[in-house]
Amino acid sequence: MLTKRIIPCLDIKDGRTVKGTNFIALRDAGDPVELAMRYCEEGADELVFLDITATTEKRKTLAKLVREIATHINIPFTVGGGIHTIEDVSLLLEHGADKISINTSAVNNPILIDQLSRNFGSQCIVVAVDTKRINNRWTVVTHGGRNPTDRITSEWAKEITARGAGEILLTSMENDGTKSGFAIDITNEIATSVSIPVIASGGAGTMEHFSAIFQHGKADAALAASIFHFKEIHIPDLKNYLFENKIPVRC
Repeated sequence: MLTKRIIPCLDIKDGRTVKGTNFIALRDAGDPVELAMRYCEEGADELVFLDITATTEKRKTLAKLVREIATHINIPFTVGGGIHTIEDVSLLLEHGADKISINTSAVNNPILIDQLSRNFGSQCIVVAVDTKRINNRWTVVTHGGRNPTDRITSEWAKEITARGAGEILLTSMENDGTKSGFAIDITNEIATSVSIPVIASGGAGTMEHFSAIFQHGKADAALAASIFHFKEIHIPDLKNYLFENKIPVRC
């Protein structure tokens, strides 16, 4: 049985790690290099680095910072934010990223998924899907949840898979930063309908939330930010808890 992965997320703005609720009311959470090193030492399975304002501010991901982080860790490292072209991906992979994550650019230009998968292999292409319940349907949203689209989340997930993505990073914008638990229903729907791993994101607040998203949401991995940044939950303690609850994790 494949082990479930625990993935801290570093949301970056102006070179600092930040965290808020629903991507607003941001507060400083520390130096991203120091946090990355700490998580590596604590036993995180992977890291995700998202330049959360790269798309809205129309600028590229901070490649220099990517290289600095990559030189200090030895676990897989996903980078996202402002990625639009094959050249963008080449630059990030050259600077040390193991995977890249695209979101708005994939929604605007789905063929990009095919192109990146063909050029770099599906194993390093993660498509992030931000979703929100609109008119009682889980709908894809972009730009930090500010812009709704006409795409139904479950249908988009299947298209992403067919186009060659290697993983889906699914974030419930309603749950993000609330610490009220992951969105189990939509995570389960996606995870059981596609053939690629699904990373659940948005809402982690307790160890029980992780257990629930693995057992009931069927997620392959769970991502969180503030509870790790501010040491509300320690990764070794979380993994011990999951192991004791018969959830396979890499200890």
